Amino acid sequence: KVVWGYYAAMFAFLLTTAQAAPMVAIAPRMAKAHWGRPVSRAAELWSVVGLFNLVLFIPMLWVLPPLDDGRRSLWFFDGDKVPAYSPHIWATVALVGLVVLGLALVWVSALPDFAIIRDNAPDGWRRRWSARLARGWRGTSEQWNMQYHRLGILGAFYFMMLIFVHFLISVDFMMTLVPGWIDALFPLTHAANALQAGVATMVLTAWVLRQFGGYKDYIGLDQIWSLGKLLFALSLLWFWFWFSSFNVLWYGKKPNEQAAISLLMTGPYLAVFMTVFVLNFLLPLVTMIWNPLRKSIWGPPIIAVSVLI
Repeated sequence: KVVWGYYAAMFAFLLTTAQAAPMVAIAPRMAKAHWGRPVSRAAELWSVVGLFNLVLFIPMLWVLPPLDDGRRSLWFFDGDKVPAYSPHIWATVALVGLVVLGLALVWVSALPDFAIIRDNAPDGWRRRWSARLARGWRGTSEQWNMQYHRLGILGAFYFMMLIFVHFLISVDFMMTLVPGWIDALFPLTHAANALQAGVATMVLTAWVLRQFGGYKDYIGLDQIWSLGKLLFALSLLWFWFWFSSFNVLWYGKKPNEQAAISLLMTGPYLAVFMTVFVLNFLLPLVTMIWNPLRKSIWGPPIIAVSVLI
């Protein structure tokens, strides 16, 4: 498994950034926050990366040991009732579900765009495919109402599936493979970190679209500032989740808990842990509390780069 470490890290990076970015479109839509409208399509388009990540996931399934080899697991394994490849099966089903929901989110959101292409493109394959994907869209009040409610339903299911995928992936491909690491909060910590990284991805995306994509008339200070406030709040949440898990391991003082701290924080991963602590929490804390930096076009993107690193 050692030689697949960096490969798995790349998969996890895409899962916690690109596949979490659609939440920037989903959450403001649920809260009826209109500042998110100019960046919602860009956020939804990041879900397409899930197709690539699904392909990356296939070799990891081959490397993950089955349950019948005696490895540690949170699954209640019974050779007669539970398949030895249960982690592989359910993780795959969950990830496929997340990808399908993301693609459905993009499609439903783009129905009016497909209708415009259908009505204005010259005859050819582009017009034919747009007509199929538009599904008879005419822009009636009923169709707009239908789209609004379907986007809400798809967004809610995408959020639930995102949490479920992070739970399965972080447990089966990380925590149970480290002897002595028992942390009931870690799966949710992994999902919360994805929300932070997803917002950071969208801060940088919005800035690039504004500076180089010709969207200065649509993406302004309001969008960057609002995303920056979300990023600041989620950076504080990063510390809360980490400290809650650390408290359990530190005060428990069991040998396996001390071994987990030694491995992940004070031992061979000390430099990595300190880098993560500074870039994910300390740097956003000491910089984003300043109004001139947070309420600016250039400040939040710099912190977003820090979080993504």
